Amino acid sequence: MSLRIAILLLTLLAGGASLAVRSQQKPTDTSQTFTQEGVSVSFTVEKPVAGHESTVRFKIVDTNSGKALSSLRPTAWIDRRHGGQLTDARQCREKIQSFLQPNFNRRPELDLNAYFILALNREPNISVIDPLSGFGGSKLYTLIPLVEAGEDWVLSADKRRLYVSMPGANKVAAIDTASWKVVSNIDAGVKPTRTALQNDNRYLWVSNEGTDQRSSGVTVIDTVSGKVAATIKTGIGPHEIAFTHNDSTAFITNKADGTVSVIDIRKLALVKNIPVGAQPVSIDFSPLGRTLYVANEGDGTIVAIDGVRFEITARLRAEPGLRLIRLEPHQRFGFAVNSAKNTVHIFDTASNRLLHIVPVGRTPDQLTFTSQFAYVRSTGSEFVDMIKLANITKEAAVTHFPAGEKAPAKSPARSPANAIVPAPEDGSVLVANPADQMIYYYSEGMAAPMGSFQNYRRDPKALLVLDNSLVETDQGVYSTTIRLSGAGDYDVAFLLDSPRVINCFNLKVVDDPNQPTITAAALKIEPLWKDMARAGSSFNLRFKVTVSGPGQPNQKLEDLGVLVFLAPGIWQHREVARPLGDGVYEINFVPPQTGIYYVYFQCPSLELRYNQTRPVTIEAVKDGSAANN
Repeated sequence: MSLRIAILLLTLLAGGASLAVRSQQKPTDTSQTFTQEGVSVSFTVEKPVAGHESTVRFKIVDTNSGKALSSLRPTAWIDRRHGGQLTDARQCREKIQSFLQPNFNRRPELDLNAYFILALNREPNISVIDPLSGFGGSKLYTLIPLVEAGEDWVLSADKRRLYVSMPGANKVAAIDTASWKVVSNIDAGVKPTRTALQNDNRYLWVSNEGTDQRSSGVTVIDTVSGKVAATIKTGIGPHEIAFTHNDSTAFITNKADGTVSVIDIRKLALVKNIPVGAQPVSIDFSPLGRTLYVANEGDGTIVAIDGVRFEITARLRAEPGLRLIRLEPHQRFGFAVNSAKNTVHIFDTASNRLLHIVPVGRTPDQLTFTSQFAYVRSTGSEFVDMIKLANITKEAAVTHFPAGEKAPAKSPARSPANAIVPAPEDGSVLVANPADQMIYYYSEGMAAPMGSFQNYRRDPKALLVLDNSLVETDQGVYSTTIRLSGAGDYDVAFLLDSPRVINCFNLKVVDDPNQPTITAAALKIEPLWKDMARAGSSFNLRFKVTVSGPGQPNQKLEDLGVLVFLAPGIWQHREVARPLGDGVYEINFVPPQTGIYYVYFQCPSLELRYNQTRPVTIEAVKDGSAANN
């Protein structure tokens, strides 16, 4: 259980006596206000129509001063309510308490505090991991199949689309993050590799790594139509992509040609090629200084280019072997990773002078920032180096922690996308180690990772975090976007730990009048196993599936997920079932100990989740006797 969830649970248990307060709400209200402990919470939701996206907002103010309360961390869940009666204070508290427990038997319809970890694998798929409230064991939520292995990816600003380049297929996959399905595979030129979205998300830019002038450059894709808007020949790559802050200009490196191409985004036309040095391999743009920084691998120089006049203004001499250049969040300092020298060069963007050369692990190749540290991944070492950002003008303090047992280079998995990403919790990061086939969770100040996530025997080469939690979008206003698949009455369970506020708001979702009412699909599971489950031995779980509702009754289900966990959730196993024909499927697992095991089923293609199916129970015993129902 995470520290934040534990604190919320303790807060809830300690606050039972203060729950008996009055909430101003009616079943048909779309705007409701609740006051408790000197705090007023106004809940609104826009257009709650089944199957459509809707914005949920909580405005939190001090009742005495009327001042909006910022920098809070409210927690909320949406849960279907049955029976037509509004949820009272006691029921609301019990409901929230059940949501805070890592219990698969009681999950809400939507968890507005959850986030997903996405792993781009060496195999042609993407793992979607739901960390829930604990660590250890597999948390695989679903697996997104790709037509070829992905190389790079980018998530849209609204978090609705994920774009993945697939060089082997000459395509970019567009993935809907609500359904976790590939909605289109877009032709993207020869060997599409690097991906970048403009700041306004209007165009998706994809590098083409052809070996000649005709096949090397960038493909520009219109994100609204999903069609190619332009193909621009620059120079021979590999290429990296960056934009000005106002999306007026795109910059493309051409490593083999030693140039940076300047492209007018409005015209989608090449403006000029700037000779920058030997083998430009990485770029980053500073909106604050309106300057583009280029790292040259061949001659070891860092070049500053004026982002308006497109002229070189400074050239810093580091050492050959530069691999990556990035600016820290405040853009005051730049970091250039040198894979050949096993160092990081730190420079001042105000004066354009080198400050430090920091020794790091063997063959460093990636860099990620939090507000306090720069994290350096080295492929030749299992250790991640941390460079403290505070007081960096005077010194560059370095610490490190082990992110696994093996060096990442021991896996053939490679990607230019980040293998280290910030976690939603402040001061924490997630680290992918493809050699371990694991994802590690590290919190600053610890000597080692706090926990880990299995990646189901797949090599994770890059990570993304899709955070669905409430975000402060205006002073004292906390919002997120939801989509509920079915009409009905729902509770919006709200918890604020300090000051303490607990309430269940009412939400009524209606059917779309422009769409026909669809009866939800259902799965009937018929157990077919006759052998007894024995602790420590492989167990063949075979079952027959009958689909009722829309679609073909006995269709072959390629995404039938099976979740097996040992009550009360101390061990779990997830797997996609293997179809055997005639509606029969199977998985194999090894019960680690005696006890009661619950088996849940999900099928994303039928929009069925684990908490919508009736579980099957299995008892694992030592003496060979077993029961199932």
